[in-house]
Amino acid sequence: MRVVVTGGCGFLGRRVALQLLGRRDVDELVLFDNAPPALPLPEDKRLKLVVGDIADHKVVRRVISAGTNSVFHLAAVVSGQAEADTDLGYRVNLDGTRAVLDACRELGTCPRLVFASSLAVYGGALPPVVGDETPLTPQTSYGTQKAIGELLAKSPGACACCIWTALKSPRACHAGR
Repeated sequence: MRVVVTGGCGFLGRRVALQLLGRRDVDELVLFDNAPPALPLPEDKRLKLVVGDIADHKVVRRVISAGTNSVFHLAAVVSGQAEADTDLGYRVNLDGTRAVLDACRELGTCPRLVFASSLAVYGGALPPVVGDETPLTPQTSYGTQKAIGELLAKSPGACACCIWTALKSPRACHAGR
């Protein structure tokens, strides 16, 4: 199985990658990020690192290429930075998501897509129960970017054959904080 992890050298991506390397059915693991890893990665012949821009459709198509079975789309500019630099937030969180969806759709093989979203898509106070039918009511540009990403992934034309899941974390976590 060939797996691609966007944001693969980041806080969450690295942890996902390490778990995937523990699986025998993963033949190739591609970590795609905008910078080399800050922490060393294990020596493993299945591991490939690609540094590039998540919003560059041509680069993303080369990374999410024939034979890709699963994509963990974890590349993101998180909430505080997305609010401080709205253009960067939209470039990475929206244009990058579009590039990933386009590349998956162009495969024509219906890869499994795991998309890192956020509870920010629901705005401020959460209802007692949050489910698939809970309305998206973002109150920040970051929440809006993630909500648009979810809507794009659900739309018939974006990645019609993808089997996708949106993960929603209650908050962003960073090493040392």
